[in-house]
Amino acid sequence: MTTDLHIAKTVEDIGFYAGFVGASYMLGRTLTSTAWGMVADRIGRKPVIVLGIFSVILFSALFGLSVHYWMAISTRFLLGSLNGIIGPIRAYAIEVCRPEHHAIALSLVSTAWAIGLIVGPTIGGYLAQPTEKYPKLFPVDSLFGRFPYFLPCLCISVFSFLVLISCIWLPETLHNHNTDKKEDQASESLTVIFSNSEEIVEHNITSTTKNNVLKNWPLMSSIILFCIVSFDDMAYSEIFSLWAESDRKYGGLSFSSEDVGQVLAITGVSILVYQTFIFPRINRVLGPINTSRVAISLSVVLLFTYAPITHLSRPWSSIAVNIASILKNNFLITIVTSSFILQNNSVTQGQRATANGLGTTLMSFCKTFAPAGAGIVFSDISTAAHIIPFQGSNFWEKHKPYLSSLIRFKLF
Repeated sequence: MTTDLHIAKTVEDIGFYAGFVGASYMLGRTLTSTAWGMVADRIGRKPVIVLGIFSVILFSALFGLSVHYWMAISTRFLLGSLNGIIGPIRAYAIEVCRPEHHAIALSLVSTAWAIGLIVGPTIGGYLAQPTEKYPKLFPVDSLFGRFPYFLPCLCISVFSFLVLISCIWLPETLHNHNTDKKEDQASESLTVIFSNSEEIVEHNITSTTKNNVLKNWPLMSSIILFCIVSFDDMAYSEIFSLWAESDRKYGGLSFSSEDVGQVLAITGVSILVYQTFIFPRINRVLGPINTSRVAISLSVVLLFTYAPITHLSRPWSSIAVNIASILKNNFLITIVTSSFILQNNSVTQGQRATANGLGTTLMSFCKTFAPAGAGIVFSDISTAAHIIPFQGSNFWEKHKPYLSSLIRFKLF
């Protein structure tokens, strides 16, 4: 889409400008997520959820109709600003089930979020530029010929409209739990216990701390973990598609957009299976803290396997990328879901949406810089002449694909 908007002067500049489109959404979410969480704690979860879904319907369609770069950035920014659904949804998931089911509830939230990140690009990969891919169904002089990226965005808007209708039967959960209200009235301090297979971390939250989520250390520590992982994931997501579609002479895989979409679709299915059937059992055995530690360690090791994949021929490169993508995204979801559990267990019901909104704000702040930063680094690596000290040497020319891939995944 960035290419067709004719904002990039060279192919190497595409990643630079595409990164700012992704960053504009995160900037909007950074500015408003905490406010939306406070609104949800004040008037209820359902109104904020309904408004967030409506914003997806409107601004996704407008994004597909963008014919100028500034319009694409503006619609993404407004979507991020007006869609405050993430924080209230996490609070809602905790409040509609018993404590023993909190892990599976937040697993489903993480699964839905991750599958959205996977299925969204998949829809884009198969439905973008339909007049070129399916000329018999979509003539060049049709609406989709004039707006080649409107079809996938329209599909998202239609799906969101169906979800909006289903919200009619969505019950409100704010202040429905008598136990939470009794705790708030009967005690000025709350002991939060994070149970782990090897350790129990206790933290006393005084009445002052309860009124100020910024002084709640269990909450803030879990948010910090969430932010670091989110930054890394956003940079990874921004680079992955660009890297996979880059030519092999630049250290890429020479995949088509359909190939990338297929990888992401397979990954989405694996996330659904993992989060539904496997993660809750792992969490019961290890607890959220140790589960995060194991997943982070394995994720770091996994990144070192991406660069050698460029030396594999088809179909082995496709098989290797699918395996790596499945593992990477499931490790990510493991860490994110564990942090969600810790965040929601750190506060009372009256602060859940605010706490989750704060986490979303700080996470979005980190993600604001990740797409732009990753796009700039990727663009620079494509030329590489001014940052690679041995550019042009025999060593560089011999190992160029491998070294380029290492740098793109921040491992060189």
